[in-house]
Amino acid sequence: MVVIALLVDLVLMRHGGAHKVTFKEAMWWSLGWIALAMAFNGGLWWYINETAGLVEANRVGLEFLTGYLVEKALAVDNIFIFLMVMTYFAVPEEQRQRVLVIGILGAIVLRSILIFAGAALLAKFHWLLYLFGAFLLLTGIKMWFAAGKEPDLERNPALRWMRGHLKLTDGYRGAALSVREHGTRWFTPLFVVLVLIGVTDVIFAVDSIPAIFAITSDPFIVLTSNVFAVLGLRAMFFLLAGMADRFHLLPHGLAVVLGFIGTKMLLIDVYKIPVPWALGTVAAILAVTVALSLARPAKAGAVG
Repeated sequence: MVVIALLVDLVLMRHGGAHKVTFKEAMWWSLGWIALAMAFNGGLWWYINETAGLVEANRVGLEFLTGYLVEKALAVDNIFIFLMVMTYFAVPEEQRQRVLVIGILGAIVLRSILIFAGAALLAKFHWLLYLFGAFLLLTGIKMWFAAGKEPDLERNPALRWMRGHLKLTDGYRGAALSVREHGTRWFTPLFVVLVLIGVTDVIFAVDSIPAIFAITSDPFIVLTSNVFAVLGLRAMFFLLAGMADRFHLLPHGLAVVLGFIGTKMLLIDVYKIPVPWALGTVAAILAVTVALSLARPAKAGAVG
């Protein structure tokens, strides 16, 4: 289903051509991806209920829903970074869809690799849960204090390396990643953007995979909840592109979520927080964060 959904998205995007995605179009696509994820969860619940019973079906259904919510929330922060990179390099509207699709494919591949590697390691080394928990807790603290501060792309190691070792064109050359001019290979800003998006994929995959393992250790649930959350990135990007400032407190909410999940992992052998409680806590944190963001708009010049 996941592969088919991605192929349908790519085919429809290609059929529609490179165009500026409207807010209405992005909203319907976003709702469609969410509905597809819920339909998948419903089908999964029905299958497990028929084969393993109601208790197991409820457990798996709640784990998928919680994992999906956590990954979807973290994906929003991912989108804000994508938006910052594309705005910084003034990526033409007609090329943004292409960049996002490549970024999504990269995210799916990277997360799949990390999920299977993480599952294999956790099966052998239980103590890694404590390492993941500490990592998430520290990441949450770091995110809290970094909230509101826009990253300085000029200091990005990948960007500095490319500027120091590659010949870069001053402007875009349509959809080309590189061109040969005067016998020399030059790389376009579109190539630079794709590299930075790839680096972002790696960073967010490293953050998000431990978070989902705090919800469940089932590789199938981890993978499917991750992939369904990532599949909607393209639509969410265009939906949130003009609304980033309205959710200026979201990074603080995500920091609290990561801190909660990290603490949950650290306490796993002392007290295992029930999945329904975890789902309710994460949903409440995100709801309060969004409500406060809308009730208290960001000050002029503030960065979300």
